[in-house]
Amino acid sequence: MSTRYRPPVQARVYVPAAGEAPDVELMPAGDVTEGVVRVGETIRRPHQPQSLAVGGYLDWLEDAGFDGSPRCLGRDTEGRDVLSFVPGRCAEALPEAWVQSEELLASVAGLVRRLHDASAGYVPQAHPFPPRAMPPSAVRPDPTDLICHLDVTPQNVVVREGLAAGLVDFDLAGPSTALRDSYNAAMHWVPLRAPADAWPGWERLDPYRRLRIFADAYGWDREERRRVPGLAIDAAALGYERMHHNAATLDGGWARMWAGGVGDLILRRRDWLEANAQRLEDALLG
Repeated sequence: MSTRYRPPVQARVYVPAAGEAPDVELMPAGDVTEGVVRVGETIRRPHQPQSLAVGGYLDWLEDAGFDGSPRCLGRDTEGRDVLSFVPGRCAEALPEAWVQSEELLASVAGLVRRLHDASAGYVPQAHPFPPRAMPPSAVRPDPTDLICHLDVTPQNVVVREGLAAGLVDFDLAGPSTALRDSYNAAMHWVPLRAPADAWPGWERLDPYRRLRIFADAYGWDREERRRVPGLAIDAAALGYERMHHNAATLDGGWARMWAGGVGDLILRRRDWLEANAQRLEDALLG
């Protein structure tokens, strides 16, 4: 691992390169973070409580040789976080037909595995990740032994030449487990949801086949495959309670998602997972 010197994250001031393009392009708004823009070959994001922790994580990934994440460049004169721009294509809010590619699905799993391998051994010290807001009644989460992305949606994966090449939007990054983070990516990419909630044009896809493709490409072992259906049901229960809690306490994008019906979608996913748990296990182990 590289140990080249760089200023501490909190003291890093971004100095524009000579001749840097001043053009500002508004980037698609995320579910929670707004006001993200592209300036030349950089991305500017509002500074947030987790920004320093994310910056430290991105530094670790850079030193580990992981080429699929932005680089933390510091803060600009407006106080915004400055990250390197990762070129490529991301899905729209309603993923297009090209996102259905099984080759792309397998490459997403491979990218997540490379991220986890690169993350191994990282323990935030100078800037720990802020604790997640958790309702008192929440289902007990998994142990937290690895820093992970935790939001590998089609909108947050950068695609080049039909394959997953990078990850963006590390706003939800933090401690979790490799299995939970990889399952969460599979949930978004298979996707695992009630048929009534399928994206337009995605109704014909076979979720069992696609889950097996993801599992094989990531490299879940036999015991992990046995655990996935139960973990998925628990994750839906935890997700519902966390979303409800965040909507009530954090407002903003969380409240908008809740008002838009995300809670009901999660409950329908949970019911579908419970009804099809054995079929999911059979697909993974068959």
